[in-house]
Amino acid sequence: MSVPKSKVTSQQPATPPAHSSPYEEVLQKKDTTLEAALRPPKFEDFTGQPRTIERLRVMVGAARREGRALDHILLHGPPGLGKTTLALILAAEMGVKVKITSGPVIEKASDLAGLLTSLEEGEILFIDEIHRISKTVEEFLYSAMEDFRIDIMIDQGPNARSVRLNIPRFTLVGATTRTGLLTAPMRSRFTLQTRLDYYNHADLFKIVHRNCALLNMTIDDGGAMEIARRARGTPRIVNNLIRFTRDYALERANGAVSQSIAAAALELLEIDQHGLDEMDKRILRVMANNYGGGPVGLGTIGVAVGEDEHTLEEVHEPYLIQEGYLARTPQGRTLTDKGWQILGLMPRTKGQPELF
Repeated sequence: MSVPKSKVTSQQPATPPAHSSPYEEVLQKKDTTLEAALRPPKFEDFTGQPRTIERLRVMVGAARREGRALDHILLHGPPGLGKTTLALILAAEMGVKVKITSGPVIEKASDLAGLLTSLEEGEILFIDEIHRISKTVEEFLYSAMEDFRIDIMIDQGPNARSVRLNIPRFTLVGATTRTGLLTAPMRSRFTLQTRLDYYNHADLFKIVHRNCALLNMTIDDGGAMEIARRARGTPRIVNNLIRFTRDYALERANGAVSQSIAAAALELLEIDQHGLDEMDKRILRVMANNYGGGPVGLGTIGVAVGEDEHTLEEVHEPYLIQEGYLARTPQGRTLTDKGWQILGLMPRTKGQPELF
């Protein structure tokens, strides 16, 4: 039986030129995105997540000392915090290739079989959104992770028979934004399960300066902190804000970014100094004005603001809860005191909310 190959991308960690920026070659490649060009290539270049980095350093050091493949690793946390970047760094530190795919792409067991049989010894397989793999495919993955073998069925009906294939020892790095949707048997097969948390302003400040330098972009400390404060604790958002701020500075200023230029650019995006965008503030206003601060169901909020419930839960709610603007209760979502304050309103007790 010919085993179809899954849709993956394979990347070989590149060694930077000795006398140039480590990203100079990457920036010149037409098929490489700017996002990829800004990814840190080594642990020492990665800012933030100190506990996770230390754990990964220990695993890499032990694996290299013994000349074996890394154990399986699960990275979980909100989107945009560096899970894919860490998979690429692991491959670079181990000196192996990494194949990248995602859970929804692996639709059938035969897709996974084609992917696993194409791996080389010690290679890293990175599966993003691993919680979206189907139950059938997940069970097929168990023996591959534990015993490095897979059983495939040949023919059908009375002639059907199982054939066992040995596969090279590989490392599965799974990434998920929703750990709770992973089954217990799947989670237990990862030697390391580590969470990535939102970044603080100091770490984001360093990331802004580093990435602006890679883009040959002039920015002062005030401008860097302005971007860091409004990036919702997420490096991916930092990169998006840097690019827009650069465009704004080129169009409206002399190309250099100061605090006032950065603030003006981000105000144009309707992102305030707390990192709240227009939809975030609309959610808080609806909860305050229409429902007295709650409790109110997320579906009701979605209808009121004209946004999909899933989008609210995945995109907006995590940051609002993280920053303490709203709380999730068994009865529904409620505004906190901090949520009322950001709106310039007093918590409703009797009658309508009053302005400070």
